Amino acid sequence: MLVLTRRANQSIMIGHDIVVTVLEVRGDQVRLGIRAPRDVDVHREEVFAALQKANVSAASPSQDALRSLEKLRPPAPPEGQGE
Repeated sequence: MLVLTRRANQSIMIGHDIVVTVLEVRGDQVRLGIRAPRDVDVHREEVFAALQKANVSAASPSQDALRSLEKLRPPAPPEGQGE
């Protein structure tokens, strides 16, 4: 982890097109401004973790959903009778 010291109105660059600016320091809170291209997602860490969890959950069907899909499948033909 890179650790930098910045004051209000000072910035850091990430790559060529992301700028993080310290807007305000008040007590134990720091307000940051982030300028990034529209195709770069910027989230707070806890929001990012919640999105990841939701994506994994959505991509993992429940056992009930799998059983429901199994009921929709046509029965297998008896042995000896092919396609």
